[in-house]
Amino acid sequence: MQDYIEVTDNYDRGSYARSATRRAATPLASAMTGVYTWMAAALCITAAVAYITIASPTMLQLIYGNAAAIWVLVIAELALVMGISGGINRLSPTTATVLFLVYAAVNGLTLSSIFFVYTAGTIAQAFAASALTFGGMSLVGATTKRDLSGMGGMLVMGLIGLIVASVVNMFWANSMLDTIITYIGVFIFVGLTAYDTQKIKAMMAHAEAYGDAAAPRRVAIVGALSLYLDFINLFLYILRLFGRSRD
Repeated sequence: MQDYIEVTDNYDRGSYARSATRRAATPLASAMTGVYTWMAAALCITAAVAYITIASPTMLQLIYGNAAAIWVLVIAELALVMGISGGINRLSPTTATVLFLVYAAVNGLTLSSIFFVYTAGTIAQAFAASALTFGGMSLVGATTKRDLSGMGGMLVMGLIGLIVASVVNMFWANSMLDTIITYIGVFIFVGLTAYDTQKIKAMMAHAEAYGDAAAPRRVAIVGALSLYLDFINLFLYILRLFGRSRD
């Protein structure tokens, strides 16, 4: 009888601990769902704006008929990214969300140019490959027990080198270097997807535990922006690979 009582007591305590863990994980899981939801919404806006732009002669003339327009859009994109990332703690969640969605729309205007270079089929295939790769690496980042912060530092340094090499090759126009840059770009953003996912998860857990009521929403927006940028860049590099394979 005593043994039965001890076993039952241990079972009850174990069940309570598992229930408590599930209850603690539920807010974090819900918050991470919010990150992916906002990211997906931004991607839909970008795709819709790009499609509308390429289908409208008026929009095409407005954007590509004037060289200054592209520079204005690029500067606007940089300003929005820096404004959201740098001012996230000062912005209200609503303002941060609006700025993020505006950025996604502006990015759609500039990304409409890919329709001049690649066929719709190639773009669709590259998008599908990017979505599968991104999903897999984000899952790794969300579930791995390994600390990826060390890898993140190397990836950021690699990204800086990638940007420098890309600028140099704009003037050098070396096809071999362009191929190397493309493969390295895929590798870097595959890694950054896992790293950023883990970092966002940690930020969200901290915000849930210690932040104010608006903190999780702010983290969701800045996290969605990070993953959105990872996905877009991964897509563009994979698109270059797909396009080159069909030349």
